[in-house]
Amino acid sequence: MTKKDDRQQLYSDSYFEKGHIGLKIWQTFIAILGWFAAIIPVVITVTAFLASYNPKIPHIWSYKDGIFEIKFLGILLLFSFSMAFLFAVSMTLIQNRRRDRLIEQWPTFSPINQKKRGQALEDYMSKRFGDKEFRENTRYYEVAPDQNLDTHVISKLYDDLDINDMD
Repeated sequence: MTKKDDRQQLYSDSYFEKGHIGLKIWQTFIAILGWFAAIIPVVITVTAFLASYNPKIPHIWSYKDGIFEIKFLGILLLFSFSMAFLFAVSMTLIQNRRRDRLIEQWPTFSPINQKKRGQALEDYMSKRFGDKEFRENTRYYEVAPDQNLDTHVISKLYDDLDINDMD
């Protein structure tokens, strides 16, 4: 893939190929015409707006309601942009905070670690309350006072697992 001919051509444009002079002239003319169609109304509107403050600036029109509408649209756009900016910044902060919280909790989402923790918890519960089939099929079971779980017993059980086995 070092040679230019060996690479696959994914696009083609006759404008940049050799020849096609008529196509190049036509497309260049249309592009320039498009830019003029976009720039001229903006220049006319900006000069008319600036001429409302300084009459020395040459302008094509000076309709009072038109100037008022430009001011109104400017305020509306400023409000819209400020709301969009506020939304974007707040969502960025929320997502960064959520991502940081998720990264801190990332080890708890490891499927291998979850299986090991699940097996350790299953072994502990089977030893303490009986096998899984008994626990799931019993309608009424009264827990003896010595069978109650301490506050951090599951957390300690996870901490007691071999750290090297968790990797």
